[in-house]
Amino acid sequence: MDLLVNASARLAALVLALVSAPVLADPAVLLSPSLGRPGSVTLQGRVLADTPHGSSALTRNLRSLAARNWVGAKVEVSFEGVTATVTSAEDGNFQVTLQPPEGRSFAPGRSSAQARVTGASATAFVEILADAAPFLVVSDFDDTLAISEVTKPTKLAANALLRDEDTQKAVPGMPGFYGCLGADEKTPPGFALVSGSPVQFIPRVGAFLERHRFPAGFGLFLRDFGPGTLSTYKQPLIRSLLHRFPHPVVLVGDSGEKDPEVYAQIREEFPGRVRAIYIRDAGNSANASRFQDMVLFKDASTAALHATQAGLARRECVTAAFPEAAPRVEEAP
Repeated sequence: MDLLVNASARLAALVLALVSAPVLADPAVLLSPSLGRPGSVTLQGRVLADTPHGSSALTRNLRSLAARNWVGAKVEVSFEGVTATVTSAEDGNFQVTLQPPEGRSFAPGRSSAQARVTGASATAFVEILADAAPFLVVSDFDDTLAISEVTKPTKLAANALLRDEDTQKAVPGMPGFYGCLGADEKTPPGFALVSGSPVQFIPRVGAFLERHRFPAGFGLFLRDFGPGTLSTYKQPLIRSLLHRFPHPVVLVGDSGEKDPEVYAQIREEFPGRVRAIYIRDAGNSANASRFQDMVLFKDASTAALHATQAGLARRECVTAAFPEAAPRVEEAP
């Protein structure tokens, strides 16, 4: 018992030392990659009073989570020649909606936005979703795209704190599945990632998606930790997206926590909008009633095959991405 107590004390001391160690004095800006429409773009982020740094994934992650917010910072946000200045709130967050000049519109496709404060700046991609886009994909992150093992607290902590964008593993097949969505390669869907990962992990999540070759243009809508965000944080974000974007929606998540219940609620609130719901089997899947009228899959090729049959994915792309499933894809009506 004494050994266990001593080990716990040493671990607590190590964590405290890592978090409280001196950090660089320069501030930092976190700007979320975003989705927009030709008529408006909403940009959001957070200003940190200190730039997190570290020589290991553990120190970088802990210092990112513990970094002090800069309250009252004047943030200049610009996109495609349109600029606005906003003030960061008590949690360091800022948000602004920009509109093109009268008589003009933002061109569909990928462009860059900038956010600047005294001593720091950041750039993030913005995907302007064409009105003709076939649908919007709203996706979870942990155990849907990245292996996080949320149902196993010890492994969850290890994946969250000891790994980074270079070492956290992607769920096999999911980059290929997402890359094949959309019936026409020239008019791809939009992608919005609504995740319980903390907003401080914006750089890490964005780099993870790029490293594992998920489609470009993801908007990131991460969780702002606080007493009011311990539950039901996804529904308001997804509702806001569905109000801003009139497109049909495809929802993708996993069974480990509450994605099936959240998505069922959204489907009920927005009748006719949800084209399909895909749930990766990450445990807690014994109760079949959780997945009514959803596609529960263990292998991404199963989701890809269903999407092909439903007209949500390109047959030739799925055949190339999942050679082992090619005969089933070709036999599909």
